Amino acid sequence: MRDITVFSGSAHPELAAEICSYLETPLHPVRVKRFANDCLEVQLQANCRERDVFLIQPLVPPVQENLVELLLMLDAARGASAARTTVVMPHYAYARSDKKDAPRISIGGRLVADLLVAAGASRVLTMTLHSPQVHGFFSVPVDHLHARRELAAHFRQYDLSNTVIVSPDLGNAKEAAAFARLLGVDVAMGAKQRLSDDRVIISSIIGDVAGKDVIVLDDEIAKGTTVIELLDRLRERKVNSVRVACTHGLFTDGAIDRLGDQPDVEEIVCTNTVPFPNPKPGSKLRILSIAPALAEAMRRIHDGESVSTLFDAPPAGRLRASGG
Repeated sequence: MRDITVFSGSAHPELAAEICSYLETPLHPVRVKRFANDCLEVQLQANCRERDVFLIQPLVPPVQENLVELLLMLDAARGASAARTTVVMPHYAYARSDKKDAPRISIGGRLVADLLVAAGASRVLTMTLHSPQVHGFFSVPVDHLHARRELAAHFRQYDLSNTVIVSPDLGNAKEAAAFARLLGVDVAMGAKQRLSDDRVIISSIIGDVAGKDVIVLDDEIAKGTTVIELLDRLRERKVNSVRVACTHGLFTDGAIDRLGDQPDVEEIVCTNTVPFPNPKPGSKLRILSIAPALAEAMRRIHDGESVSTLFDAPPAGRLRASGG
């Protein structure tokens, strides 16, 4: 297999450039053209023949536009005789559509997985899927990373002797428990019922949080409705302090301002799986980079090494992609 060749879609070119900086390999250009009838045309502007091609594109707003662009990039790579094409998708937005919980609804997570494979994806590299079963929607290998190491490295700067990790719901409890073990602290969780996309009820908190320093951990934060509801329950328990953490900081509809305006929230921490403007001066938002982890995973995929052992290794530093 020849050298690694990396392209980025329009969704998050800054992350792609940072990944390529760690890999010490160029980020090759992609030309996207829009016809008068609103259809897209994509051209990969570097040689792909018999190369190990990586396409970096998180599914972020406008999600449908970025999805179609990614499908066209995959088709272009396949048509250019790429030896293997790996989709690097830090955020898989359709992972939330993972079950049929009402009559006559689609399971978008499975459908989009099928589309990616049909378009030419040989492999998928993603991070913190909304639920574990989404992994099984793909008929090609999936390397599923998490950001626990990056988040843990950030929170270790604080005194954690009185800290508890709180998951907003039972669905994220396993992830919260793993994060708590990483930090050597206790874990608690909320009993949540979702009534609609922007309305939830957390009836109680399972676990001891009274007088504790709380780190609220979720996989993603969109409107922030769940976190704000959880804050009400935490206040009733008279917790000492609150910090909020997630992998995917979507922060739609002014969520970052609503969370930042909560007086008992000391800090909001997320990673750069999705694009976000630079925080305003005095902002409570802290953005951690997952580019080193993604770059190291891409190098291991290219070199045929284990990606799962990446979780046991120290955080990645500078590295170089070697030829196949």
